Formats: sequence, structure tokens, C-alpha cells
Amino acid sequence: MKKHILITGSTDGIGKLAAIKFAKDGHAVYVHGRNSQKVSATIKEIKSLSHNDMIEGFIADFSDLTAVKQMAKQISEQVSQLDVVINNAGIFKSSVASSKEGYDLRFAVNYLAPYLLTKEFLPLLKKGADARLINLSSAAQSEISYEAMLGKKAVTVNSAYAQSKLALTMWSFYLANQSNKVSVIAVNPGSLLNTKMVTEAYGQYWSSADKGADIIYELSISDKHKGVSGQYFDNDAGIYNKAHADAYNDEAIKKLIEITEKLIE
Repeated sequence: MKKHILITGSTDGIGKLAAIKFAKDGHAVYVHGRNSQKVSATIKEIKSLSHNDMIEGFIADFSDLTAVKQMAKQISEQVSQLDVVINNAGIFKSSVASSKEGYDLRFAVNYLAPYLLTKEFLPLLKKGADARLINLSSAAQSEISYEAMLGKKAVTVNSAYAQSKLALTMWSFYLANQSNKVSVIAVNPGSLLNTKMVTEAYGQYWSSADKGADIIYELSISDKHKGVSGQYFDNDAGIYNKAHADAYNDEAIKKLIEITEKLIE
């Protein structure tokens, strides 16, 4: 069955590689980026490589939650079906520390934006066939400082990134418990993959970016993962694994969701 698949942050890195794989299989693919020229070039490239014309694009800067909401509205109006959503867009290093709203940039792009985007079109996703939501987490996860999230406390880039990825994982587990119509999986696609973000952050890599693209592809459409929800897949180990302890802490999750809902109002 051909699926309708949205991948955020898919103009380069593992998101783009996964988009190409899906397109070559004949699926309808919706790419996303923050630069209109880059989105257009990516669509053209994917169509050329896959001979698949069912490729469309959406544009939004995830450091601006108003832009995220506008993109969600556009998707809801233009897309009649969504079967898979892959929240892949992420940021590590940046010359800017805060989002437009003043929140820590890592929290805004890596957690608040996908939370808001998904919330807006969750009804559309629930209508999908074997609907799946894949959230790109990380092996790096650490306890959340809400002062840091709000931009009121300075923390290291590494710490903010790890905290944002734990937030994404906690929300994934929460959402899985809220809906039996969408399978939700958080995934560490692999540590230090050969992507632009990793190169800028560390100047080295351990594995090919294809490792990350391959697991995104598998989790999204393979029957092997059908019905799996509220789990964390660790692609370093190649198995479903344990996430940070707070991802299983109901009180911590409740606090995160309450604060998040206030931030995206």
C-alpha cells in the first residue's frame, strides 16, 4: 500500500535520504525545510532520482512557533491523508541562542515545534492507514531544566540538546498512551552519523547517514514494527531499549505536558 509520508527537516541529512527511499518506493512524500529555494531544489532532486511526481514541500522556520502553526494549518488544508509523520528536524549548534519567543533554541526546534505541529494535525494522522509517528530522539538524554527551556538559565549546547531530546521522548510515550489510533516510536537513529549537524558540532562521525535513514524507513513502514507504540528504539544497539528514567516517570511527564501546553497557547 502506498503511503502519504511527512518528514520534517528533509532537505538534507538522514531526512532527505529517507525521503528519497520512500519516493523510490512510490509513496507520496512531503518534505519540509526553512528555506524555500532549498525545499524546491530538494523536491526537484527527489523527483529526478525516484521518477515519482508525488513529492510536495512545506516551509517553516521551527524556531518560530507562529510559523510552525501556519505550516500545520497549510498541511491540514492541502493534504487529505497522512499515514506517517517523521519529526526529524533538529538543531545542535547555532549562532542564535533563543527562538523567536525567547525559549532555548534547542528546546524550540527539537521539541516544542514538533509537539505543536503534531498536535495541530493529529486528527488527520489518526485517519491514516496503520498510522505511525516517528520522533527522532538521541542517545543523549538528560533531566529537563525548565528555566533552561524558557531561556532563563544558560546551559551548554550539549546539555540543552540532551534535555530537548528527553522532552521529545517523554512526550512520545505520553502521546502513545493517549491514542490507540497512532503508533508512536521515539528513536535514536545512531550516534555521530555523517550529517551536516554532526559535522558542525563535532567535526567527525562514526557511521554513515544511511544508518539513520534506514532505521527511519524501517520503523515507518515495516510490518515488523506494526502496532509497536510507546517504545524507544536505540539504533546504536539495534534494539528497543530503555530511555532515560524520566521517560517512565508519570509525574515528570505530567509536568512537562502542562508546561508545554502553556508555552504553545
